[in-house]
Amino acid sequence: MKSLKNSIAMLILMGAALFVAWTSFQAAPPPDGADLYKQKCAMCHKADGRGYPALKTPDLTDPNWQKNAKDKDIEASIKNGKKGTAMPAFADKLKDDEIKVLVGYLRSLDSSKKK
Repeated sequence: MKSLKNSIAMLILMGAALFVAWTSFQAAPPPDGADLYKQKCAMCHKADGRGYPALKTPDLTDPNWQKNAKDKDIEASIKNGKKGTAMPAFADKLKDDEIKVLVGYLRSLDSSKKK
């Protein structure tokens, strides 16, 4: 009887350990573009995306900027920075999927789509 109780206790402990291990390896929730923007971009591009003229940051809400900026170029600028500007590289701070989510968020700032 004692060995049966020990076996049951051991199975319960092993099950709990497996559950903890399984839940710790679950995928993290996808990043939120607005949160990423607020954390990584707003200090130079303003909370609303309009930029700071004194810093020469672009107005990300401008329909012309939105039309002319290609997603792959925006991704490259975020990843590698922009030579000759204050734009730093974020390749070591953001994952590729976070950069893509961020580009999607930047597209939502287009003022021509807000009425």
